[in-house]
Amino acid sequence: FTGSAFGSAAIWQYESLKSRVQTYFEEARADWLDKIRPQKRGDFRKQVNSWWNNLTEGQRTVTGIIAANVFVFCLWRLPGMRRIMFTYFTSDPSSRALCSPMLLSTFSHFSLFHMAANMYVLWSFSSSVVSLLGCEQFIAVYLSAGNIKYIYIY
Repeated sequence: FTGSAFGSAAIWQYESLKSRVQTYFEEARADWLDKIRPQKRGDFRKQVNSWWNNLTEGQRTVTGIIAANVFVFCLWRLPGMRRIMFTYFTSDPSSRALCSPMLLSTFSHFSLFHMAANMYVLWSFSSSVVSLLGCEQFIAVYLSAGNIKYIYIY
């Protein structure tokens, strides 16, 4: 799993770099269009865009991870989802699903304090680690760390 995560991250990193280079040249050609286009309206949208643009690349990467963790945490609170959550989002040797929990348990927190502490720590060091590794490799490390946690429980 870890090898696949890092292999996929390397391909993703290459494709992102290629896309950035292509976008740079396309924007240079289309720069004159920005001068004649009308500006989009909406104060809330401008505030969100301003907030998003002020984040570092690491914080933007972690924002998606935090959103996924909060979404899974909310799913734990729905009584109808408990069976699915225990089957696919926890490490259980007696479970029918053995592979998918390796990935999905990485986003699963049952306790609010546990999730809040983990997300705070993740947010605090994300900028430096993503600037060192890149967002693709950082996500591979995050998923691999969850995989190690899963294997350690067994």
